[in-house]
Amino acid sequence: MSNTTQGSARMRIEAILDDNSFVEIGAGVKARATDFNMQEKDTPADGVITGYGVINGNLVYVYSQDSSVLSGSIGEMHAKKIAGLYDMAMKMGAPVIGLIDCAGLRLQEATDALNGFGTIYNKMALCSGVVPQITAVYGNCGGGLAVLSELSDFTFVEEKNGKLFVNSPNALEGNNADKLDTASAAFQAEAGTADFTGDEETIANGIRQLVSMLPANNEDSAYSECTDDLNRVCADMEAEAADPALALADIADDGLFMEVKSAFAKSMVTGLLKINGVTVGAVANRTVIYDEEGKEAEKFEPVLTVQGAYKAAEFVAFCDAFEIPVLTLTNIKGFDATVAAEKNIAKAAAKLTYAFANATVPKVNVITGEAYGSAYVTMNSKAIGADMTYAWPAASIGMMDANQAAKIMYADEIGSAEDVNAVISEKAAAYAGLQSSVESAAARGYVDTIINPEDTRKYVVAAFEMLYTKREDRPVKKHGTV
Repeated sequence: MSNTTQGSARMRIEAILDDNSFVEIGAGVKARATDFNMQEKDTPADGVITGYGVINGNLVYVYSQDSSVLSGSIGEMHAKKIAGLYDMAMKMGAPVIGLIDCAGLRLQEATDALNGFGTIYNKMALCSGVVPQITAVYGNCGGGLAVLSELSDFTFVEEKNGKLFVNSPNALEGNNADKLDTASAAFQAEAGTADFTGDEETIANGIRQLVSMLPANNEDSAYSECTDDLNRVCADMEAEAADPALALADIADDGLFMEVKSAFAKSMVTGLLKINGVTVGAVANRTVIYDEEGKEAEKFEPVLTVQGAYKAAEFVAFCDAFEIPVLTLTNIKGFDATVAAEKNIAKAAAKLTYAFANATVPKVNVITGEAYGSAYVTMNSKAIGADMTYAWPAASIGMMDANQAAKIMYADEIGSAEDVNAVISEKAAAYAGLQSSVESAAARGYVDTIINPEDTRKYVVAAFEMLYTKREDRPVKKHGTV
């Protein structure tokens, strides 16, 4: 048994928790199986260290698999320890953090191990939406363990040694790990399976930050004292709008915005921030990613993609489950129009529409650019339940771009005109004034207030403060089906 490997399982716990706060549970547990001479093998703690501690004073339960004990494989008692930890977390209303480094099911224990595995699944399903669940993959997380990681709310994968997969790369027809490592952190992040990647220190710091942002359970509130100026002017807000990760950091208390799934569906930004000390979930449309020098690194059309819709819908559902208010920055002119997108865009858009409409938490929408058609309706519009809707003066809201609308509505006049461009410009200007301007939307009550970009923070702060005691009922039902 490698003392270095055994030590790393405990060191990972200590790196995440406050100093000297870890209390181990079940240290004396060992495997009780006797088949294949298992009784002759030493299995300290049955390959998993379990217990509790605190992160910035907040109670958490944590388990860390020890790959030096039968490669960290999950046997009957190993699974029983993890399941017991979930039972305690449910009783106390505290997050569960799983640190994964495991070869999979323990073959020597067969059905006992398989039943234990299913028990963990069941506990995680019961805890979903009750206490936050965080998984960090440091080594192997294959087969059914990959399902375990996705039953949690957030997944971290170590960038060099973390391997997350259902089928190993070499088991995929025509592929091998050298050709395409589908188990790598980078691949899984781009696929949307991994929420965060980094080295072990980055992961430890990321988990600590995430736990500090999240409520302990679905009846708790994630609040910390705010020392930032609530009326702070965001002078660069308009310039930052194309990349909402920058704009949201500007809006946030102390400039802290924690982006989730940053490598997946990059045209849709999701993440967490503090506003007046309260944790808020953010969903925003992105058209540009800037590099460290402030230059455009990537550009995107302001359209709703299949992946972007799924990403946002999942995140909004999480926020609603844990009573986390939702802020949207909207800049969208339609749906992604490709053959590939057409296969799934209707279903994806329906899921996002349902997620916003079904959420009963406070919802605030800021329209920063274009807001056209049913894609805009899907993005937390007032029609599907936004409590407060703001718009910047240069934004446009309507059925479609004014030029396109003019070409359709006045096709006969345009076709017979000597100066086609002049007619289009004239009719488009008239249409924009009547149907696409923020003033027109405000006159009909679809926009509550037209605000200057630099004042966005103070209006958002005021809106969420006003909405703090919001209560909203839904028709009695078991659950929706979308």
